[in-house]
Amino acid sequence: MGLCSSCFKGSTEELLTPDAEVRRQQQREAAERRRIEQESRGIKDLDKLRRQQQRAAEQERREQEASRMGGQPTLKWQQD
Repeated sequence: MGLCSSCFKGSTEELLTPDAEVRRQQQREAAERRRIEQESRGIKDLDKLRRQQQRAAEQERREQEASRMGGQPTLKWQQD
């Protein structure tokens, strides 16, 4: 029976917990990783998404500028 009780004793190194500042730093790092993962969830290519958003904003700006200038509808070219 004495042999089995030695299994339940842990070393002192295993029982040590990091100090408060180290734990806070680890929590900040984990929160930052979760935030980045959540932002990119479902998006495969972030650069492509940013380019699409920039193109859409530029197109909207051009349409607003054209409507202020002439007020006539503009032709839109599409290539399929």
